[in-house]
Amino acid sequence: MLAMAFRNNWRRASFVLLFHLLLTLDLIFASKGDEEDEDPYTTSDPKKREPSPCEICKFFITELQQRLDLSAKSKEIIETGHGLERKKRFKYLTSELRLTEALHEPHICENILHYNVHAERKGSLRYAKGMSETMQTLHGLVNKGVKVELGIPYELWDKPSAEVSKMHRACFTFAEKYEEAIEDWYYNRQDTESLINFICAEQFLKDKDQSCLKEVFELKGDTGDGGDDDHAQKKETSKKEIKEKEVRWSHSTSSFW
Repeated sequence: MLAMAFRNNWRRASFVLLFHLLLTLDLIFASKGDEEDEDPYTTSDPKKREPSPCEICKFFITELQQRLDLSAKSKEIIETGHGLERKKRFKYLTSELRLTEALHEPHICENILHYNVHAERKGSLRYAKGMSETMQTLHGLVNKGVKVELGIPYELWDKPSAEVSKMHRACFTFAEKYEEAIEDWYYNRQDTESLINFICAEQFLKDKDQSCLKEVFELKGDTGDGGDDDHAQKKETSKKEIKEKEVRWSHSTSSFW
């Protein structure tokens, strides 16, 4: 009887052990499959996040358009020819020199390194110039004497992140591939079509996701008619939120790199 009871118990124990083993393996493979299927353009893991084709095109064109806008009102006349050569006069506004300066002096892609990752924002809005809310909070804590560990030296906190560095490299490839198309727009289409539509929507992203082109950052602020009282209340609420963040960070900080 004891032997039979022992065998029955052993069988039950073996069955339970096998069941847990199979369940564990199933969870492992399911997790692995999820990781493989995870979209690198939308993942919340900053180590796996890749700038999407839409984001690469959007910020390249944004930077180029801003450079062109700086000289858009120039009335300068350029004169070429030396000595006995017949001199030619033409407007700087439509000159090759203006486009060359906008693209290469310094190279437009170097501007991408001025961006930071604002992890609190969604989509392409996560890339923006200026310090993110998270980093502002962390620097504020350090200035108050709170020890904050991010796993990297303090002097590297404000260096370009891995995501921004990836976009920086991709920008150079994009610039080389679409330089002729940009010249086509500059000489023939700039008065009739936007640069971002001609390059991004119609060419680079023709068969790709274009949703990021419509994403526009809206500043948090007063949009109502509450007056000074409403403004003061919002200001007080903002101070309270910052204080709560400081308390959470002072107790425990985690790496977001």
